[in-house]
Amino acid sequence: MKHTLSTLVAQARGGRVVRTPFLDGDDIDRRLLTGDDLNHKIAGGFPDARRVILTLHPAHIPDVDSGVQVYRVTPEDAAPHWDAQDFSVQLRRLELNEEQLGDLREDRGDFLIAATGKAAQTLAALTELGGRQVTVQPVGESAGKSSKVREVVVPSMRVDVVGAKGFGVSRAYFQQGIDGGKVRLNGSPARASSEIREGDSLSADGLGRIDFKRVVNETRRGNYKVELDVHK
Repeated sequence: MKHTLSTLVAQARGGRVVRTPFLDGDDIDRRLLTGDDLNHKIAGGFPDARRVILTLHPAHIPDVDSGVQVYRVTPEDAAPHWDAQDFSVQLRRLELNEEQLGDLREDRGDFLIAATGKAAQTLAALTELGGRQVTVQPVGESAGKSSKVREVVVPSMRVDVVGAKGFGVSRAYFQQGIDGGKVRLNGSPARASSEIREGDSLSADGLGRIDFKRVVNETRRGNYKVELDVHK
């Protein structure tokens, strides 16, 4: 991935908008995505998505679409009950391009799935799956989740401190997530003592994602006011 990503970065700096297929977010080396001449967007349809699409574009282009769409698929009849594994089996029978399919989530009997390209078009047109009638509704790019820019005051830039404050949970609770391998910093498993910096992304299973925007200022008591983009 590193060689391919380097090539994509060079193409974006040369003036092109480039986009990967769905890939494991942990495989993205975010150190290659820095620079004032380069913008990027990482999107998977869910704030804590495992499979994501990376879009790169030159800085003079202010924003681009992620190419990701999330669909809610509702089986019309109640029996037999499908779980996420059953639903995945039925999807494979459609022979969709796996690189165009992202995360799949079960939601109270419905299924949320991220997709792009022809796979997204096929899902949007579905009326039947596995011999059952289904209803398909487009949800958007973020599965109905919310995003909010917050300014919070923290005593340090440690992951456990910023994460707990940003998500509005106790530090002990967030520490449990870190210990359980459910918290990732820039796609890699996070440690409590790791420091978060501008441009970093911190995701936690079940909580969402925090994009660290900037340090606003340092307070008189030696704390830091920081600006976070919190996706829940």
